[in-house]
Amino acid sequence: MKRRFDKNRFFGLPVTLLFLAVLYTVFLFAGIVEDVITANVITSLDIRFSNLFAMFRDGDMTRFFLFITMLGKWYTVLIFITATMGTLFVWGKKIYIIPLLLAVIGSEAFTFLGKIIIHRARPEMAMYIEHSFSFPSGHATIALAFYGFLVYMIFRSASTRKMKINTIFIGGTIIFLIGFSRLYLGVHYVSDVVGGYLVGAIWLMIGISVSEWIRSMKFEEKLNYSRYKAKTYTIILILLSFIFYLLVAAQYSPNILSNAIIQKSLNGDKVDDVFYKETDKFTKTLFGNTQEPISFMLYAKNDIELKKIFNNAGWYLSDEASLSSMFEISKAVLINGQYLRAPMTPSFWNKLPNGFGFEKPDKSNGVRQRHHVRFWKTDYVTTTGKRVYVGTASFDSGIKWGITHRINPSIDSEREFLFQDLKSTGKIMKYKKQKLVEPTLGQNFSGDQFFTDGKMYIVDFK
Repeated sequence: MKRRFDKNRFFGLPVTLLFLAVLYTVFLFAGIVEDVITANVITSLDIRFSNLFAMFRDGDMTRFFLFITMLGKWYTVLIFITATMGTLFVWGKKIYIIPLLLAVIGSEAFTFLGKIIIHRARPEMAMYIEHSFSFPSGHATIALAFYGFLVYMIFRSASTRKMKINTIFIGGTIIFLIGFSRLYLGVHYVSDVVGGYLVGAIWLMIGISVSEWIRSMKFEEKLNYSRYKAKTYTIILILLSFIFYLLVAAQYSPNILSNAIIQKSLNGDKVDDVFYKETDKFTKTLFGNTQEPISFMLYAKNDIELKKIFNNAGWYLSDEASLSSMFEISKAVLINGQYLRAPMTPSFWNKLPNGFGFEKPDKSNGVRQRHHVRFWKTDYVTTTGKRVYVGTASFDSGIKWGITHRINPSIDSEREFLFQDLKSTGKIMKYKKQKLVEPTLGQNFSGDQFFTDGKMYIVDFK
């Protein structure tokens, strides 16, 4: 027992800790696999995150993350591995080559088997088609297995604490961005990326264990060339690999998909067609907690017509969340100024974030207090060819925590306020008010209480 915890022997404490770390990671991965296969909660959460990321896509960020995701493509990694092995050979660090290959090949084989066995389809919100299965993410796996091993080798060779910290920070950032690029581009679910990181971590630790075992045997490390030649060859290898990466990344242009909505027919005012499950009558938080019930069902010709009607009623379409819009709303909150198109925190219905947000200033004319509504475009079209939209309304009565609004608990008052505004436009052809759910007490994503009689307006615009 004493030898097992001897920190001066590789097969003592170091192997014990590495074994426990690998075992713990294996159990984590097994838990993720079980959740992906059997847990509806994880699946629903994955879909909501996938739809949320789709909200924040734009041209510049898409190009950036396409550039980043190329770091995980097999041909890019193959070139980098070749350059790494060449560099290790030049500097006489051949003891790292076998552990590096073990980490990379082992992780990729494990990922390949996982994709075949789990057989999980790619997300519907993917920006482009990937032809392999989804779980686990091969990019996340190789990010930790290969780039993680690079971090380990540089960390091992670093002579100063500052260099070691910089190595961990830069390497960790690259590993994170590769995984995040798969989420932003919509080609993987969150659990796919987490699973990939865990697979990569398992094989990274195995590779490090083998490397440390070889080092413990005190193999002689000797330069195969003069230091000048070694540096020259290293620079050439690094430059060639990066030139290759830049060339393929610049030319990488997958066919971007357009996610068309499949239309379903709505006969009359049969709301049960839209809300065929009881849970569909309520909005949800990102993590699947129940929020406010739907309080409006609108029939409009199209998105443009819906926006015109709200504009005529004195409501403003909210801006999409971006760095500039978040800066603007932060500035407005600090000085209690006005931002008529301030972005809204997303809410979810049918696993989708709201497609439209409309807002209207109150008498205070500041960003801290405002009327606001969220609407979702459904798959349904009426027999007269109008699109069906569902939504909720609430009043922001102030700011809390400095980052989000606090709502007035009487959401029915805001429902009536919006209806009167819509009615004033003269665009309503017919409407009715009916019970959707039982009278309800609840709270939103930030814990604000609300109450409602559970009724909903069905409004058919001209």
